[in-house]
Amino acid sequence: MIVNTEQKNLIKTARITGVWYLMMAITGILGFMVFHSQIFVSGNPEQTLASLVALEATARIRLLLEFAIVISQALTAVWFYKLFKDSYEWEAWTLAIWGMVNALAIMISAIAIASAIGIANSDINAMEDKVLLIQVLQNIISNAWGIGGLFFGLWLFPMGYIVIKSKRLPVWLGRVIIVGGIGYLISTVISYAGIDFSLNKFLMLPATIGEFWMIGYLLIFGIRPNYGIKLN
Repeated sequence: MIVNTEQKNLIKTARITGVWYLMMAITGILGFMVFHSQIFVSGNPEQTLASLVALEATARIRLLLEFAIVISQALTAVWFYKLFKDSYEWEAWTLAIWGMVNALAIMISAIAIASAIGIANSDINAMEDKVLLIQVLQNIISNAWGIGGLFFGLWLFPMGYIVIKSKRLPVWLGRVIIVGGIGYLISTVISYAGIDFSLNKFLMLPATIGEFWMIGYLLIFGIRPNYGIKLN
C-alpha cells in the first residue's frame, strides 16, 4: 500500500512536470516562432521600431508570452527536481539549477522586449536615437536566446542521465535527450564562431524530438515503478 501510494504520488508529480514542460513548449513556439517575427525584423531596426508603434498590442502579447516562458521554465526545473531528488539528488539539483539559468536567459530577453516597447512609444523626438536603442535591444534579445543555447543544451545532460540510469522512463528517451544537448552546444558554438554551416539548425532536432517525447511520456505514463532497481 505504501509503495502504491508513493508511486501514485510520483506519477502525479511527473504529470505536473509534464504540464509545465508542455506550457513552456507552447509559449515558446507562440512567442519566439509565431509572434516574434511579426514585431522584430532581423537586421532592420527601423522596421522593428515602426512595428513596435503600429502593433503595440501584438508586441505586448509577445512580451507576455516571454513572461510565460520564464515562469513555465522555472516551474519545470523545480518540478523535475521534485520528481528525481529522492533517488538522484545531485543530478536533480544540477537539472534544476541549469533549468533556472535558462529562465534567467529568457528573462534578459523579456527585459529587452519591455524596454523596446517603452522606448518605441516614448516621447523621445530624435528618431535616430530611437532606432539606435532599438537596434541594441534587438541584439540583446537575439543573443539572450542564442547564447542561452549553451544552457538550453546543458540542462538536457542531467535529465538524460537520470532517465538512462533509473530506467523509470525509456532508456532511448534519455539517449536522444543527451544527443539533443550535444547538438544544442555544438550549434551554439558554430553560430558564434562565425562558421557558415547550412545544416546548423538541424543539430537541435534531436533535442526537439527528445523534449516532446519527454513531455508526452510524463503526461501519459508519468513514471515507471522502481521494481526494486537500485537507483544510486
